[in-house]
Amino acid sequence: MEEIRKRLTEYGKKIVEKGLVVGSGGNISAREGNFVYLSPSGFFLDEIKEEQWVKVDLKTGKIYSDLRPTCEISMHIGIYIEREDVKAVFHTHPAITIGLISSGVKFKPFSPEFVGILGKKVAIIDYVSPGGKEIKEKVCKEIKKVNVVLLKNHGVVVVGESIKEAYTRSLLVEEIAKSLFVGIISGKMRYLKEREIREIENSEAENYRRNLLKKE
Repeated sequence: MEEIRKRLTEYGKKIVEKGLVVGSGGNISAREGNFVYLSPSGFFLDEIKEEQWVKVDLKTGKIYSDLRPTCEISMHIGIYIEREDVKAVFHTHPAITIGLISSGVKFKPFSPEFVGILGKKVAIIDYVSPGGKEIKEKVCKEIKKVNVVLLKNHGVVVVGESIKEAYTRSLLVEEIAKSLFVGIISGKMRYLKEREIREIENSEAENYRRNLLKKE
């Protein structure tokens, strides 16, 4: 319990340092056994103390804290129920990514990092109000098939088999968006062909790197 809270505190600071959220935006969580630890509502992610992460029983929904968990709690819990392999969920608000997806830009593989870390597909869903039943249902439906869900006019939800993997995916989504933006304004973007995607998926080097992230 102490270790998972320590790691969440560490990565909450990293998310803010990298500009993936502003103010009290975004929320993150991690699972240990039957319990989930979520960021408290209204807190800046880089100001959450280790003892302030809100512990919730995944099966009963019981909250072990005087603090209110993030308003996206139902989405986080729903993801963990859908995906037993998921150990961390990060919801961020990266500016460039939001701008691109909200203007209709497609996120398709164009680099080894995209395929190796994010997967060959990401999901994009139209805007829905934060914190409600609809966003939970739509995100959970997509997260069955992908590791990244892009929310138009809102943000990004990623999952990982470790806290570090979820953080890495969150960071990479915004780096991908920067490259897409430059590619689009510079000329015609070249996306990877299916054969090239398969080669990356079957790469021993990429598999090794993916496995390292899952163990952190």
